[in-house]
Amino acid sequence: MIENLIWFLVVGLIAGWLAGRVFRGRGFGLIGNLVIGIIGAFIGGWLFDVLRLAPLLTLIAPFIVAFVGALVLLFVLNLIRR
Repeated sequence: MIENLIWFLVVGLIAGWLAGRVFRGRGFGLIGNLVIGIIGAFIGGWLFDVLRLAPLLTLIAPFIVAFVGALVLLFVLNLIRR
C-alpha cells in the first residue's frame, strides 16, 4: 500500500514537472508545478474514469493520466489567474 502511494507521488511529481515545461512562463514555479502534478494525477484518474478511457491504457498509463490531469489543472488555474 505504501509503495503504491510513493509510486503515485513520484508519477505526479514527474507529470507536474512536464506540464510546467509545456506551459513555459505560465506555470507556478518548480514546487507549484510539482504540487499541481500530484493534484493533476487525481484529476486525470477521475477524468479518464468518467470518459471511460481507463481500460484502454497500458503500462505507461499512470504517466499519461497524471500528465493530462496536470495539464488540465494548469490550464484552469491560468484561466482563473487572468
